Amino acid sequence: MARTEQAYDDIPGTFVFDAERAKEGYHLNMFCMSLMKDENRKAFKADEGKYLDRFPLTPEQRDAILKRQYNRMLELGGNIYFTAKLGATDGHSFQHIAAIMTGSTQDEYAKMMLAGGRSVEGNRSKSELDLPGKSGKGKKAKRAKAEGKHKKSKKSKSKSKKAGSKRG
Repeated sequence: MARTEQAYDDIPGTFVFDAERAKEGYHLNMFCMSLMKDENRKAFKADEGKYLDRFPLTPEQRDAILKRQYNRMLELGGNIYFTAKLGATDGHSFQHIAAIMTGSTQDEYAKMMLAGGRSVEGNRSKSELDLPGKSGKGKKAKRAKAEGKHKKSKKSKSKSKKAGSKRG
């Protein structure tokens, strides 16, 4: 079943844990929650593939778990707090996992959070990004325009010079 596109799906790097994602990630999250028990953590560490066979995961979910692709797990329905259980099994703190997810070091992540969190600049909508074939509609063009740095074409420059000389 394909996911129904939501308005908030346009925010880069954001995977809202909504009802559809919860349903899609049910077994992924049950796996992660199983790691709360010591005997399950030991069984998982002993043979990850065999342990994962206990859960009807999609091939994509299984692959993301084995490769420790935390953002991909969120995209596939994982709840951030449940997927952190997997990181804890590997000896990582929640802060360490969050740093991995944001592409920063643990120290950079801590500083960012103490400073109020991630900036919304460039993180509001994928339509703000410069994409091939979207000339002039991307974030760089919007920023340049806002800063007064947009360039006029040669044609419009010469027209404005002629208009200025007629006023004379």
